[in-house]
Order: sequence, then C-alpha cells, then structure tokens
Amino acid sequence: MAMDIYLVGMNHKTAPVEIRERIAHVCRSNTSPLEHRPHCRAVEELFFLSTCNRVEFLFTTRNGPHGVEEITDLMVQMVGLPKDLVVSHLYVHKNLDAVRHLFRVASSLDSMVVGEPQILGQIKNAYREATQYRTVGVVLNRLLHKAFSVAKRVRTETNIGCHAVSVSYAAVALAKKIFGELHGKRVMLLGAGEMAELAAEHFRAHGVRDMVVVNRTLERGIELARRFHAQTLPFSHFVDGLLQVDIVLCSTAAAEPILHAENLKPRMRKRKNRPLFFIDIAMPRNVDPKVHDLDNVYLYDIDDLKGIVDLNLSERRHEAEKAQHIIDTETLQFQQWLQTLDVVPTIIALRRKAEEIRQAELRKTLSQLSELGDKEKEAIRVLTEAIIKKLLHDPIVFLKKKSVRDSKGVYVNFTQQLFNLEQEDAPTSSLDCTDG
Repeated sequence: MAMDIYLVGMNHKTAPVEIRERIAHVCRSNTSPLEHRPHCRAVEELFFLSTCNRVEFLFTTRNGPHGVEEITDLMVQMVGLPKDLVVSHLYVHKNLDAVRHLFRVASSLDSMVVGEPQILGQIKNAYREATQYRTVGVVLNRLLHKAFSVAKRVRTETNIGCHAVSVSYAAVALAKKIFGELHGKRVMLLGAGEMAELAAEHFRAHGVRDMVVVNRTLERGIELARRFHAQTLPFSHFVDGLLQVDIVLCSTAAAEPILHAENLKPRMRKRKNRPLFFIDIAMPRNVDPKVHDLDNVYLYDIDDLKGIVDLNLSERRHEAEKAQHIIDTETLQFQQWLQTLDVVPTIIALRRKAEEIRQAELRKTLSQLSELGDKEKEAIRVLTEAIIKKLLHDPIVFLKKKSVRDSKGVYVNFTQQLFNLEQEDAPTSSLDCTDG
C-alpha cells in the first residue's frame, strides 16, 4: 500500500475564535499532542503546528481514512468539544495539496496578515519539538526542510515581506481608524511579549507618545517600557489604570479572561463614560466578551482585524501571485522526489545483492592468496568496490529517470526479475541514492 501525506487542521478561515482559543488553551498545556503518536496506529510520521490562528497535523500514512479518523479523534479529545462541531471546521489536504498548503503557510501566504514573518519561526519551533519526540522521519524531515527553503525563496525573490505587517500592526491600524488620529492618546500595553513589542513600535510610528506597560513579570515590563519611554504599572493594579487610558492592547498569555464586565463597570463611572477601546489580540482572549455590552466600551478581538487584513491582501496581491508561482514550482519538484521513493527499495536491494556477492567472492579469493600483504588486500577491496559501483551506475540512473513516469512499476518489476532480487520492501530510511 502506497504511503500518502495528509494535513488535517483548522485556521482563522474555517473556525471562529471561540473554537481556536479552546485549542490554543490545550496546546499551552505541558502535554504535547505528539505524545499520542503511539496510539495512532495508522499514522507513521507526525508533525504538529499550533499558532494563534491555526492548528494543524501533518502526517504520513498508508491508510488515509483511518489516519484522518485517528487525528480527528485526537483533536476532539484535545478540545473537549463534540466531534460533529470540530469536524465542521476542519480541512483535509492530501499529498500535493498538503505539500502546497504547508509551503503556503511557511511562506505566510495563508496567514491572517499576508507577509508576517512570525509563522516561519513557529514552524521551526514545532519541527524541533517533533524531532525531540522523534515523530518525524525521512519524508517529513525532507518536506519541512523544503518548506524552510521555499519560505526563504519567497522572502528573497518577492516583496511579500516589504513593509511587513502583523496582527500587532493591524491592531494599531484599527485604533487609528477608530480615532482618526493617535496623537495625544494614551495606550496601555497589557502584556509585554513579542506582539506587544511590535504594537509599541507601530504606536510610536503613528504618533503615540504616552504608553503604560503592564506585565506579570516586572523585569520584562520595565525593559519594554524603557525601550519606548513608557511608564509601568503593577499587574495587580491594571484595572485601576484603565481610568487614565484611551486604548488597551491585550496580549498576555493568560489561560482565561483577566478582565470581566463587573470589574470594569465601576471604573467606567469614574471615567465619566469617556470611550475606552480594547483590542484583544491574545489567544485565548484576555477580555470577557460581555465587556462589549457596557456603555462607551468597545471591544475588538483578533477576528475583527480581518478588515485590515483584506486591505493588506489587495495591496500584496501581485507579490502573492509571484510567491504562489514559486510554491507551485517547488511543489512539483517535491513530487518528483516523492516519486523516487517507489524505486528506492529496488535500488537498495540491487546494491545489497551486489555487495553480498562482492564480499563473498572477495573472501574466497583472499583465502587463497594468504601470501598477500595488507596493502595488496586493501587494493583488491578498493578495486572490487569500484567495479561494483561502475556496473550499478547505469541501472540506478535508469531507474531514477523512470521513477517520475506512470509506467515506473513495469521497470521496477523488470529490474527485480532481471537481477533476481527479493520482493520484500527495503527500508526507506536509506534514501541517499546518489551515485558518487
């Protein structure tokens, strides 16, 4: 049975924020989904990616329907939601479609904000985790390294990353759209991670000079505040700090909301109902959605940024088309490599049989030439290796060339019969079938 590549996942295009944040919460636990790989009997290699806006399982299998079923059950188990609900938000890609999708993700063509640079680093981190759990092998190792090089080509050969935007940038653009002008506005950065840092840079670029940083880890908060000439506030007092700000950008790693309507309502009375805008880009969300029901309180979450994203898409459409051409080309090249896997067992068997014959004849010959010294014996070994290598070169090159044709099975069978090779599958871990 042939080996297939599958990708099962959900992202900002297929699942609402309520579903994605459940997955994001689970993925921050100490237990990795990769630990469940031994229980997925139809799954051979496995890679898992989780970001703010997507969760995806990439895997190889010789039984596609069972593999997809096992991964789907794993996702249902992770999020604790009804299976029908989870399945309704899933997408499933197979073989070249899975490869193409991975390349698009790595190149940031499938991101909420096209061209954002963070996704490639997230994929690399996920790959490192998969190597630690030893759930990736020959195929996914090759595929993921190819994804890294494809992303590099896209970044180098197109302008998709020029004036790079991110979710943080889209959040600042939304704030500017709300106020029209950001000069004179006071901003609270609730959280001091990478997204808050990016947002601070964009706020400064749009004229904001008055910022306050609130973070659980005081040292990190002070560091960020010093960089942007901002003030700091203890995390335990951030609710009181809302009295003095106009915009709050939330990006903490809290597992559940840290601000509720009942906490904010009395502060709004003290503010004399001056408008207060929350832009919650955290996943899971930092602000209880009920906050939006309060008078003069406006709450936007990560899904509300899609309008900004659409503008970015239109501005980058031409560059995205160039990037897609690169991806399509690289996908076809990877397909050609995949096709060579069908001839690899025969090539390995051919080499193995030739080496066994060489070793046997060499032992027989050397046993009859006991007067030879070590130097002469080594010369004979080198000679026999060279002869075998040259004899096998043309058959191996022939098989490789035929591996991309639909009729490759005919040539594989003919080679096996011609050389009387064993019909068992050779291990596909030895895929370096170069002739040098």
